[in-house]
Amino acid sequence: MAGTLEAIKNVWKIKELRKKILFTLMMLLIYRIGSFIPIPGLRAEEFAALVQRGQLFGFLDIVSGGAFQNASIFAMSITPYINSSIILQLLTIAIPALERLSKEGNEGRKKIQQYVRYGAVLLGFFQASMLYIGMRGAISDGGSVLSFFTVTLTFTAGTAFLMWLGEQITERGIGNGISLIIFAGIVSRGPQAVATLYNLYVGGKLGAGILGILGIIFVVAVFVAVIAAVVYIQQAERRIPIQYAKRVVGRKMYGGQSTHLPIKVNMSGVMPIIFAMSIMAFPQTIIGLAAPNTTNKILLALSKQGGPIYTILYALLIIFFTFFYNVIQFNPIEVANNLKKNGGFIPGIRPGKPTSDYITSILNKLTWIGAIFLALITIFPSLMGIIFNIQGIWFGGTSVLILVGVALETAQQIESQMLMRHYKGFLE
Repeated sequence: MAGTLEAIKNVWKIKELRKKILFTLMMLLIYRIGSFIPIPGLRAEEFAALVQRGQLFGFLDIVSGGAFQNASIFAMSITPYINSSIILQLLTIAIPALERLSKEGNEGRKKIQQYVRYGAVLLGFFQASMLYIGMRGAISDGGSVLSFFTVTLTFTAGTAFLMWLGEQITERGIGNGISLIIFAGIVSRGPQAVATLYNLYVGGKLGAGILGILGIIFVVAVFVAVIAAVVYIQQAERRIPIQYAKRVVGRKMYGGQSTHLPIKVNMSGVMPIIFAMSIMAFPQTIIGLAAPNTTNKILLALSKQGGPIYTILYALLIIFFTFFYNVIQFNPIEVANNLKKNGGFIPGIRPGKPTSDYITSILNKLTWIGAIFLALITIFPSLMGIIFNIQGIWFGGTSVLILVGVALETAQQIESQMLMRHYKGFLE
């Protein structure tokens, strides 16, 4: 504990790091203030009533920190940006020109990022238009052309501004800006989580008397256990031994040392969760706005958050995006070729294709473990609701994964900054 406190003190001793942290906090504060600025021409109370009645889905509230239900300028959060990123990454694989662009280094990545921004604005305007259709009952003037452009453009501008905030945090602050915005939104719902748990206790849903207290202790214990499991998986890795051959250059001998190639169990972090959330939120919004009173069983199943069809589809999307993200991030063939060029090899495995095949087999096994874990921990709240008849637990799997993942990622960045300046970190 003392070491951790000392490390925190050291953070503030580093001027550059202190400025980055303060800048990040200032950007997040701006985000939270904006979450309470209402959309002009919209009756927020009636809009919230629409959400509560289920005519609009409050799923966006998870990542927007209540901004959606408040009908604020940040109601759509950064979901259009995430959806645009998914589409561009898929197109990068399908379109050779985009694939070549992605391999052109920093300039190519900047160009693709520009396309992502344009796509986010277009998707944002489309999503805002759908929201407008579903909230016409909450429009002050009943739905004129002027109000349409006012509301939709304000929603879209809010998303664009959040994109800019996220990029500013990434460039000038500490951590990943987009992830931190989602993190801040989830954390802001903490008081609501405590209130939900209290209402469950008062309502007797956790049991009467001593059983209710034991119920609270059980929920908190499960919450802590989930955090511990997430931290363990996030930090877990398989180390493949690497041996470098000895070579003589002049009178000096190089190589001969042993090292390892670390492959994380959950290499993709929280990105599959965020991607799956965005994908699932999109059809929910469309169904809720275009057909709020539908009796179609398929549409109802897709829109019922926590239902069996919804849960299974959500889990499958997480597994898919875990594999998809790992394929983009880690190329076994490239790793094997680099090892061969530098005289490195895996003991007992021939260089070249056998090495890439060996690394691929290990990567696939670890990816399956990570993907299934992510899927199980994400659907955990639904399982809790089914088994114990407990609904509305905010701190379920998805939220915990994002919170822990983003917190660890940010802490590791701070750690690296401290170690560069010869300060002892706080993750040791």
